[in-house]
Amino acid sequence: MADDSTGGQDEAAPVRPRSRNALRATGRRRRPHTRRRRILKAAAWTAAAAVVLGGTGLGFAYFKLNGNISGVDIDAELGEDRPGDTPDGSMDILVLGSDSRSGTNGKYGKGQAGARSDTAMVVHVNKEHDKASVVSIPRDTVIERPSCVKDDGSGTAPRQRAMFNSAYETGGPACAVKTVESMSGVRMDHYAEIDFSGFKKLIDDLGGVEVTTRKPIKDPDSHLDLAPGPHKLSGEQSLGLVRTRHGVGDGSDLGRIQLQQAFVKALMEQVNSIGVFSSPKKLYELADSATSAVTTDSELDSVSDLAGLAGMLKGVKSDDIKMSTLPVTYDPGDPNRVVPIESKAAKMWSAIKRDAAIPKSAEKGSASERTDIGRVVD
Repeated sequence: MADDSTGGQDEAAPVRPRSRNALRATGRRRRPHTRRRRILKAAAWTAAAAVVLGGTGLGFAYFKLNGNISGVDIDAELGEDRPGDTPDGSMDILVLGSDSRSGTNGKYGKGQAGARSDTAMVVHVNKEHDKASVVSIPRDTVIERPSCVKDDGSGTAPRQRAMFNSAYETGGPACAVKTVESMSGVRMDHYAEIDFSGFKKLIDDLGGVEVTTRKPIKDPDSHLDLAPGPHKLSGEQSLGLVRTRHGVGDGSDLGRIQLQQAFVKALMEQVNSIGVFSSPKKLYELADSATSAVTTDSELDSVSDLAGLAGMLKGVKSDDIKMSTLPVTYDPGDPNRVVPIESKAAKMWSAIKRDAAIPKSAEKGSASERTDIGRVVD
């Protein structure tokens, strides 16, 4: 995490960690009393950008950035038919990257009806708020999709065999959350969705992200051509890296997930290393990009809400994050798809529900382990 001092300037007032129940019960948090505190608290949130994204505010800018954030009332859409909430202070967040080709995202692929979740991570923050477990869900996983409600209000019947990433296309964020909760038995406290173009601009505003490639990565589909060695990736290159399927491994989503996980850690380290406090202009640019890139649940759809969550996550550093992938095996009926290994997946979700470390045995024998691409990116 970046140093919270500014060398002679006031420090941000600390944000007291609050339980996830407290976040839900109180609705909107009390607004910071000074404009300066808004800026500094939002800077802390920018430093947590690998998990979810936030912003800052000053006068008109505060209201503009609030207006950037899109919110979805997940609780209202799903009602009471959800897993129970364990009041132990831990937190679970579903983070999606959307592959919509609408608007400026059209350059990243041919037009398609609707959007699907190109990237899906369940982020579990422990009750002490100093460690996190991240479980990536392969987009090609065949799952039982529950019934969902479409945008037009009509319902959909459950499907016994559906690709995981079709849940978002079927019923948007609420259906994606419902599907993850149905798979895991874990209630998602929050939701964050990141847009292609916004992600690219955020990386450019950060000044790029430094990675070292140990093997060449070349994928004309994602416009990526990296020789072995150190690189400072632009927003376009970063987007290519987290989206490439054919540049590494066997061309499946499992290899791409490993690149995404490595990039998340590199992004956190990059945010930690930059001096956002020394430049209000830089801080505003980052906040504007971040808030424009994200759609959240309705309990995080304001600058102050995001800043409050940032305060809870300040203790989590990149080395405190354990990256895992849902244990899967190749689908016997379709080698281009994978299916969960139910006994191992149950171990993984059980650990999260108990706020415990995910055991190594939960991933042993998974297809993601057998197709390991090695240390391609540091």
